[in-house]
Amino acid sequence: MPEVTCPGLTANWVNGWLAAVGTTVLDPRLMLHWSRDVTPVAVVSSRDGDPVDALVSAWPDSTMLGDLPVAEHWPNGRAEQGVRLPRKVPVEALRARMREARGHPDSWTLTSTMTDLCVDKVGEAGHAPFDPAGPGTTKWLHHRLTKAHAHVDSPRKWIDQSLAGHGRRVKDNGLGFDQTRIESQGDKAGKWTDPVVEVLAFFGLALLPARGAGVDQRMSATAELTVRQKGWLKPSRAEHRFFWPAWQQPLDRSGIDALLDAWSPDDPLTWHRYGIHAAWQSVQFKWTSDADKTRAYGARRL
Repeated sequence: MPEVTCPGLTANWVNGWLAAVGTTVLDPRLMLHWSRDVTPVAVVSSRDGDPVDALVSAWPDSTMLGDLPVAEHWPNGRAEQGVRLPRKVPVEALRARMREARGHPDSWTLTSTMTDLCVDKVGEAGHAPFDPAGPGTTKWLHHRLTKAHAHVDSPRKWIDQSLAGHGRRVKDNGLGFDQTRIESQGDKAGKWTDPVVEVLAFFGLALLPARGAGVDQRMSATAELTVRQKGWLKPSRAEHRFFWPAWQQPLDRSGIDALLDAWSPDDPLTWHRYGIHAAWQSVQFKWTSDADKTRAYGARRL
């Protein structure tokens, strides 16, 4: 089976892991496993020819991204059609959009970023951990996705470079949860991201649906609001953590989905049973002041 090793997508990097998973979402023919190196890297394979050719062919265009159900205006980005989806989403607006998008192949862009099963006291739906608020005019995750995508003017060239480990970084915030985008405290270099990785990471979210406990604070103001996203556990009241594994057998999108359901980070038997040879948990970026709203996730190996 033809395969390509991708040094640019390391398993100990949240965005790299999500991007590798995202390749199998963009093209269902692609399969993914991880090398046995000290720092595992993604190995993408396909039974139908060169996997990089398949990924380039599946690379989304701006029209496809503009018609994702999670867009602020949908369908087709037209403000006069449908219900607007603001960053702070009234639960009624989210439910209306979900009804409109039912049956759409990319309806997961709604259910992997928000949930109507977690409603705050002003009636706004909850956002998933992988849907943080962005700065300025890029508060919407979809805005950040399209902005990152616009940098990739030659998909073959950019994809080749990113998979090989020398992808071009651009001055951009990306999706908003990559710790490597953050400059050091001693300089003002700005935030730099690899747009190919950002776009692929967005599609990796397809396997991480968000849910809630069915709490509506408008009816019970004392209830605790918690958005639950697949892969995220809550070891304490202070911090959620995302856990993700590296596995040795090639799996397609459905196989990865099943493995993530069956694997338990604290059960060694499931590691052996499902071919997992390494795993990590997220470490949340600690901002230096209350005015700093930067969100990012690093990694700690289990």
